[in-house]
Amino acid sequence: MTTVKNIYDYINSVAPYESQEEWDNSGHLVGDFRKEIKKVVMSLDCTKAVVNFAKDVNADLVLTHHPLIFGGLKNVMSDTAVYNLINSNIAYLCAHTNFDKAGCGINTNLVKLLGLNDTYTMCDGFVVVGSLDSPMSMDDFAEYIEQQLGTVGIRYTDTDKLIKTVAVGGGACSEFMFDALQKADCFVTGDLKYHEMLDASEAGFAVVSAGHFETENLPFLMFKENLEQIFTDVEFVVAPRENPVKTI
Repeated sequence: MTTVKNIYDYINSVAPYESQEEWDNSGHLVGDFRKEIKKVVMSLDCTKAVVNFAKDVNADLVLTHHPLIFGGLKNVMSDTAVYNLINSNIAYLCAHTNFDKAGCGINTNLVKLLGLNDTYTMCDGFVVVGSLDSPMSMDDFAEYIEQQLGTVGIRYTDTDKLIKTVAVGGGACSEFMFDALQKADCFVTGDLKYHEMLDASEAGFAVVSAGHFETENLPFLMFKENLEQIFTDVEFVVAPRENPVKTI
């Protein structure tokens, strides 16, 4: 029999919860640790729609990357994701910054999706650096990222130099941009502000803002294969979900 605690303990063994950032709230947030688990719904975020889907498919646990509960809750009202989890007796786990930098986590899987070789980590694991098989122009590399991540309308700074060495940091990793660019021809992350990209462009650096959802969604869901190999008595299901931020 697999319990919530069994799944928590496995995640803790590959992405230790003690390694999460101080401001983070990863871990077991809702439900009974002893609850038997037969079906798990996985999603980047725990939205009301995700909880409703979990209820419809009779799931026992929801597992996400982003924590549903960050700050102190003032109340738990009806028609909220937290309330619906509790009311439906569905447990909830999340693995956020501890999973970002794990050996089987967001950045490792993002590197796999982009086909980078000879990789190494920096910035406490929040950035992974690797090399493309062959150098690309910046325009070609941007198109390649779109294809690999299934994203639309990525933003990037242009450069005449070819891109061979790439640093990646899924989600919001702008604070590591200039450190990463000391080691790579291009830095790929999810969220970069205009002025951050302007600063990079003025300094002659190539950066790509490929979308928070796109740089984390597939890399998180790739963890499903690891879980299925360990918990053969549990069914893992991906909640149907698209990026809530639309691009024309």
